[in-house]
Amino acid sequence: MIRSLFGKTPVLGKGVFVAETAAVIGDVEIGDESGVWYGTVIRGDVMPIRIGARTSLQDNAVIHVTAGRFGTTIGSDCTIGHSAIIHACVVEDLCLIGMGSIILDGAKIGRGSLVGAGALVTPGTDIPPGSLVIGSPAKVKRPINEKEREQIVFGAAHYVELTRAYLAEGR
Repeated sequence: MIRSLFGKTPVLGKGVFVAETAAVIGDVEIGDESGVWYGTVIRGDVMPIRIGARTSLQDNAVIHVTAGRFGTTIGSDCTIGHSAIIHACVVEDLCLIGMGSIILDGAKIGRGSLVGAGALVTPGTDIPPGSLVIGSPAKVKRPINEKEREQIVFGAAHYVELTRAYLAEGR
């Protein structure tokens, strides 16, 4: 479902896949070749949400904002895992946010970081670029290694291909 709200209509780039059970609402912009998978909710009702190109928002992810305080920005070539909550924060380019992770208000995940499954990134936390982040509350464990960096790039590229395949099949 793509829905206008309060005079704002979502803007989708070229080749964006939005699953039939996903909801994209209000002041939302999504870059080219991104995928919004089943059950995902992107609700730009009271502040803007900006999502870069080639980003995958996997099944049941929730992307939201905080009224009057924080919008949400997710960069390009990111993978947001199943059931992750991205709330009123910034996720820079080339990040992998693990399944079930929660990123809260005012937090910033630096470029090329990997947030492990189930991590809780508390409000205002600033994660340096290229970090492996785990735990609840989340802590930087170490810089990511080359294998992890390759995993992030491969995962993003894989979901671009899957997005193209779904669009080609006509959903």
